This record gives sequence, structure tokens and C-alpha cells, in this order.
Amino acid sequence: MGLFDKLAGWLGLKKKEVHVLCLGLDNSGKTTIINKLKPSNAQTQDIVPTIGFNIEKFKTSSLSFTVFDMSGQGRYRNLWEHYYKEGQAIIFVIDSSDKLRMVVAKEELDVLLNHPDIKHRRLPILFFANKMDLRDAMSSVKVSQLLSLENIKDKPWHICASDALKGEGLQEGVDWLQEQIQARKT
Repeated sequence: MGLFDKLAGWLGLKKKEVHVLCLGLDNSGKTTIINKLKPSNAQTQDIVPTIGFNIEKFKTSSLSFTVFDMSGQGRYRNLWEHYYKEGQAIIFVIDSSDKLRMVVAKEELDVLLNHPDIKHRRLPILFFANKMDLRDAMSSVKVSQLLSLENIKDKPWHICASDALKGEGLQEGVDWLQEQIQARKT
């Protein structure tokens, strides 16, 4: 750590680093959301399905986010738990137009919430009910009901309707997540 880094830290100018897990079923829009949160000059033009995981970074006014964008394909979901201890927050993305796999999303969420590395920690969870631009999309209220989010009593959570392709709803979610993380650090 150089002298300028130390000085910036002492003056409170250095952004706090936060590790966030981005989870959800395959094709829910996780990578597109994270890509949209990066500065426009750092965004990827062609999004491809994630194999394993990607590590992406983006910054807000006061935090520096390192996001572990985890593949949602069935054969890779067992890898998620290896990153739970490092996570300080979770972004869980749901394809709000995929009614058939809503049950699978709920099962994965339940496994996540009951894992020993998550269960007793008060991690903030941001849910994106994504793909709201599609005709068959369910409202964020309906997604919340299907996932039984009202039963999450021991963790702060918030759900946002989003359209990752247009970037709609993303800033609201990140603002909420930033507030929750900053509240925990004080």
C-alpha cells in the first residue's frame, strides 16, 4: 500500500471494497445487469452465458464493488457455496417472465438462505425481478409472493423490477444495496 493510498484511507477518500455475489438461474440476466452497472466505456457489447463465474468491478459514489457473477446453469450451482464466506451482500436475479422455473428459483433461494455460511449472517439481499420488458413478465410483487420473500425475517432485502437491457430499475437497487452496506459498516 503506497503513501497516497494510506493518505486517502486516513482522509476517508478511498472507497470501501465490497464483495457481492450475483446469483440466480441461468438466463435470468445476471451478467447483463452487472455489465450495465459498469461505466459505459468498460461495458461488453456481446454477453455470452457464464461458465463457472466472472469477476467484475464497478464503483458508486462511496463504494467499490467486486461482483462474483456466478453461473446459474444447474451443473455449476454447487460452486456458489464456495464463495458464501467472502460475500458481504447478495444480488439474486430472477427472470420474471419464466413462470415454469420460478419453483426452481425458489428452491435455489431456500438452499442459499439455509446454508451455514449464510443462515446466521445478516447479509443484505437485493432481488432483481428482471426482464420486465417482456410481455409475459410477472410484477415484482407477484415474483416476491412466489418466492415467499415475506418469510425472510433475519436479513434486509429489497426487490426491484428491472429491465437489464435498458438499465431500468438497476440504479434503485444499487442505491438500496449501498445504503444497507454503509449502515452495516457504521
